[in-house]
Amino acid sequence: MATEHVQASGASENDIRGVLIQVAGGRLLLPNATIAEVLSYAEPDAVAGAPDWLLGRIRWRGWQLPLIAFGRFSGLANERGGLGSKVLVLRALGGNTPVEGRRTPYFALLTQGFPRLVTVARDTLMVVDDHNALPNGVQARVLLNEDAAFLPDLGTIEDQIGIALAQAQAA
Repeated sequence: MATEHVQASGASENDIRGVLIQVAGGRLLLPNATIAEVLSYAEPDAVAGAPDWLLGRIRWRGWQLPLIAFGRFSGLANERGGLGSKVLVLRALGGNTPVEGRRTPYFALLTQGFPRLVTVARDTLMVVDDHNALPNGVQARVLLNEDAAFLPDLGTIEDQIGIALAQAQAA
């Protein structure tokens, strides 16, 4: 298994605040700035004709946000919400996620508990190149100190949410 240090762009020596998020089948590492809010899990409103990873829609601050199960989306695990599950409201970094004909700057992610705040320093984050195919929606496998995690590809996830909602509406 080969590893290489991730080089931050620019000459800044500043650390980045991140979060480790437990999902079924693994952990995700995201910048702290992508999280808008952490909510308790409640059963979402179903979306007829949606893939199984799109659990439905939740109401949040006047929005109807798509809720996804990353474990199912990536093929890592058959993830379901329940007691102890949390929902992270994430900022849609790739622009806006289309929902019911309008664009929303957020989507929701099912998690298995609260995110853990971490400091990401240049010398503590390594990309793991084990020559295995990456799961759907994953940019890279990484080690942050001793914690293995996936870097999710938020742009791909947002695109797939848009496609799934458009296909569900057309059905």
